[in-house]
Order: sequence, then structure tokens, then C-alpha cells
Amino acid sequence: MKKISFLLCLFSTLFIYSQKITEEVFSPKLNENREITIGLPASYLTNTDRKYPLLIVLDGDYLFDPFQGALNYGAYWDDLPEVIIVGINQNKNNERESDCAVDATTGLPDEKGNKFFEFIGMELVTYMEKKYRIAPFKIIAGHDFTAGFLNFFLYKERPLFDAYISMSPELPVAMEKNIPDRFAILDQSLYYYQSTADGDVKKMQTRIKELDAGLKTVNKPTFNYRFDEFKGASHYSLVLHSIPNALYQFFAVYQPISTAEFSEKIVVLPSGYVDYLLNKYEVLEKSLNIKMPIRINDFKAIEAAILKNNAFDEFDKLSDVSKKQYPKSMLSDYHKAMFYEKTGDLKKAVKAYQSAFQKEEIGDLTKDMMLDKADELKNQ
Repeated sequence: MKKISFLLCLFSTLFIYSQKITEEVFSPKLNENREITIGLPASYLTNTDRKYPLLIVLDGDYLFDPFQGALNYGAYWDDLPEVIIVGINQNKNNERESDCAVDATTGLPDEKGNKFFEFIGMELVTYMEKKYRIAPFKIIAGHDFTAGFLNFFLYKERPLFDAYISMSPELPVAMEKNIPDRFAILDQSLYYYQSTADGDVKKMQTRIKELDAGLKTVNKPTFNYRFDEFKGASHYSLVLHSIPNALYQFFAVYQPISTAEFSEKIVVLPSGYVDYLLNKYEVLEKSLNIKMPIRINDFKAIEAAILKNNAFDEFDKLSDVSKKQYPKSMLSDYHKAMFYEKTGDLKKAVKAYQSAFQKEEIGDLTKDMMLDKADELKNQ
């Protein structure tokens, strides 16, 4: 019986964290079935109103698992958002080379390459949007052949993807010059990650570094770029270094307020701590199309900054924000009580703490704490 219970628990855990589905989809463009692997977030079945960013992984037969592992780990610690992953498996009959075939003269996809390009942009993305709850933010990733190929989406007048992960790309003709030119004229917000290593293929590395030099001349607020050259890594091991770096680059704004952000950006402000908090989540919604409630720990960071800088009036504004975010909890009344207490109106502070006692507990705020605070002020 114990063994059965253990197995049930194990399978339940694997389902919660993996939710990995393999499907075959027919492509009219390619006139063939293609195998894809889909990874659904842990909350997908329970949070039915939520939409998730989409990550399309080329070379899905060997890149899918590293991406899903990194995303699961980041989501567990609330450092990365949950993402829907779809990997295109390209190992059968060496499909990756024929899928990504380009004309040696023009540097553009040849007939089969163009069909594969259209399969991704016109069929697979549409398939995922119809079947799953997909947010507007879309990422594409690949390695060597497929990394070079994914750049063709940047040649479109309005690129389909918002973020690109190009790991040790095998660049088609003139791409190291064309891609910087494209980023210079594109007006939408785009993220781009590129990597190589000192153990990478030398003939590829030279052109990768030339592309990097060109991209570093693109200076515009809508272009978010990072380049990594890993020491002691090979053409293959650089993938495991690149994946977390790329994801944390794209989703940096998603992360909770860290100790470094608090000490270097927030507490040093002369004022506007609540505005900083609101702006952080507005940027998250505008840049990544992710709308989420303000984290309790982020509220606590702003509380600490207000207290450290004696900016007690800001507790009043923070109370308004917390009331909108968590209307049934005691958080808003607690902030209002802090405002009254720190500005010297102890009678109103006692009433606010007593009002908080009537609401739902949240975070480390408890009913006992609210009563103790009220009693403490009564005796002053």
C-alpha cells in the first residue's frame, strides 16, 4: 500500500511540473506530419483565465528539456513567468538541415526552407493560439543551423516574434550585416540574445562576433540585446549556459524586488517609492503583456523604503494601491494604520488596526498582530 501511495505521489508530482505532450500535426505547407512536443505550465489547468507567453524551440528533440527545466526552476522561485513551450522535433531523417536550407547565393531560405519558415509562422503559431491560451509575447530559440534560420523572421516588415535566442548561429550569407540593419529600422520592442564560446567552431565564431559588433551599434530603447562568450565551453555545452541567461534577460522586469534592486534603485530615491512600485508592474504589462497582482514581498520592500527614509505620507498612497490589489485582506487597513501612527494621529491608527482585524490575513500580517498594535497604541 505504501508503495502504491508513493507511486501515485510521484506521478502526480511529475504531472504538475512537466505536463509534457507529444503530438503530430499535419502541415499543408510541408505536406507532411510533423512531431511537436508541448509543455504546459503547472497552473494551466487550474488558472483558466490566464494567458501565457509562447516559446517555440527549434531542435526540440534536444533543446526542449533544457528549456523546460530552466523555466520550471525559475517559475518555482517566482523569478520567471510560466511559459507554454512547443518544441519542433527535427532529428528524424536529419530534418534540421533540410528544414533550414538556404540558397548559397542569396542567403535566403530555399524552397524547402521557405516552406518550413511558413509552417512555423503561418501554421504552428496559429495552431497553438487556437488550441491554447497564448499571450501576445512570443519567443523563438535555436542552436547553430536553427539559430541562424530563426533570424529570417527579423527580415519581415513586422517580425512575428518579440524575442530571439540565437545560440552559436550558423549564419547564412550576409546575415551579420543584415540583422543590425533590420534592428536599426524596426520600431517594435524586440529582445535578442546571442552566444558563442571559446571552444566554439572557429569559422562560425568569427561571423558571430562580427554580428555582435554590428548589434552593439544599435542604440535605441526598443532594442534589448545581450551577447555572451563563455569561457571553457564548447559548441554544445554553451547551450546550458545560454538558456538561463537569455530567459533572465527577457524576463528581468518580471522578477520580484531583489536585495540589490532595493539598495541600489529604491531606497536611494528621494521620494516616489509607491510610484516606483506601480511603474515596475506597468512596465511588466506593457513590455511582456503579463498582468499580475503586486507581490506581497514587493509591498514589504516599499514599506521598508518608506520607513528608512521617513517618507510616512507615502503610506497613505500605498494604502490605496493595496486596497485595489487585495480588497478583502487587511493590507490596506494596515498601511493606513501605519500612515496615521507615523504621522502622529494615534486614535485613527488604533481604529485602522482594529479595522484590519476584521479582514483576511495576508502574508505575515495576522489578526493577533493587528490587535497587539492597537493595544500598544492605546497604552501610549
